[in-house]
Amino acid sequence: MSLATILWRRLDLPGVESARLERAEGGWTLAGAAVFTHEARLCRLYYEVRCDAVWRTTGARVAGFVGDDAVDVAIEVDGSGGWTLNGRPCPQVDGCVDVDLNFSPSTNLLPIRRLALAVGQEAEVRAAWLRFPSFTLEPLPQLYRRLSDDTYRYESAGGAFVRDLTVNGDGFVTRYPGFFEEGGAP
Repeated sequence: MSLATILWRRLDLPGVESARLERAEGGWTLAGAAVFTHEARLCRLYYEVRCDAVWRTTGARVAGFVGDDAVDVAIEVDGSGGWTLNGRPCPQVDGCVDVDLNFSPSTNLLPIRRLALAVGQEAEVRAAWLRFPSFTLEPLPQLYRRLSDDTYRYESAGGAFVRDLTVNGDGFVTRYPGFFEEGGAP
């Protein structure tokens, strides 16, 4: 059963992305497809992120291609907060609650839904950041501050990266200045 869907167009590169949020057994599934160019190479990435009932990431998969290179990434999170990438332990992100897909605005939904901040509140998050195009995991400290009913200030890299994200009632980002905007091709 689909709960919500969205279509984005990229602002920084030619590309579009669609995503779907739906209930799954014991939690939620966030699935999508991103098609864009990067350094003159066509990229198509399908992804699926699984979360438990309180929006903690339990696993993710990214598959597709970047130019001529195939991509097939499997992320698992065990019950004690240990992360693996393609079966290999990733102790650098152990204890993280969210996965953050570097190429997509979709995963901002996870902490937004989980934290359920009131206007004026803020919270720090340590995400497992899946870098693009290396597809490696690294920790990324983030700060979410709710500015209004539909706006969150997002900060990462110790405040070096800051954007005011507009979101819809489902928690999907509808405007990520400089990178994504809800809607199809211009």
